[in-house]
Amino acid sequence: MRKPQTHFVSLEEVKRGLRRLNLHTVCESARCPNIHECFHRGTATFLILGNLCTRGCGFCSVPKAARGEGLGVDPDEPAKVARMAAQMRLRHVVITSVTRDDLADGGASYFAETVRQVKRALPEARTEVLVPDFCGDVPAVVRVLDAGVDVFNHNLETVRRLYRQVRPQADYGRSLGVLRFARAYRPAVLVKSGLMVGLGEQGWEVEELLRDLRGVGVDVVTIGQYLQPTLGNLPVAAFVPPEQFGGYRDYGLSIGFKLVFSGPLVRSSYLAEAVWEQVAS
Repeated sequence: MRKPQTHFVSLEEVKRGLRRLNLHTVCESARCPNIHECFHRGTATFLILGNLCTRGCGFCSVPKAARGEGLGVDPDEPAKVARMAAQMRLRHVVITSVTRDDLADGGASYFAETVRQVKRALPEARTEVLVPDFCGDVPAVVRVLDAGVDVFNHNLETVRRLYRQVRPQADYGRSLGVLRFARAYRPAVLVKSGLMVGLGEQGWEVEELLRDLRGVGVDVVTIGQYLQPTLGNLPVAAFVPPEQFGGYRDYGLSIGFKLVFSGPLVRSSYLAEAVWEQVAS
């Protein structure tokens, strides 16, 4: 996949800007293996609503909120994200969050305000959101979509059978419902989802997941190898060979996806701008 031209900045320059504004990135919090490449290219996926998650997914290294721990929100965070995106001169801004089940709308209003602030600061930039399931709250999903996002992403992460082990506080059908609603409510928006392999799934289960995603109208899917981020996370069950990633890509394309970005180091927001440009071309 061709990598888009972007504003190159140093890794330290990006980190200094993030620390100065007290901003987080999922790149750092989730220990993404592509962090050095992306930061050197002047790209980052902004992590809003703080750096503590109310869920305990077995694959994720984002810090978890202790029971009873006070979780606030920074009302200036949307403006800070917009300011940092403008400083980096981004053309494609990706915004995600921890899961905040403690908030009335799961943080949807903060997603929406961040998108609006970014659009004001960078009128020509595209905005992509990678959202949690908002506990299936349809008005929350509407709030995000009504902010004018260009790409709506919600990851299934793994096959149905492994949900209790990998995502014990999530629900496979609920996540499919979020994606189905997004496609129906905003037909012009690009809808994405992603999954990890190497957690113990079978090949036929991945194909079933792909059919489920295509069945609710998802346009683009990303598939990457699960890598255990810390000793406290789930172990890797298998390292999937490169040819298997190619097989998943070919199968996904055969059932109608516009793009299947599949490879060991692929992550849901990796080369997000290039994914957009390839689909839009």
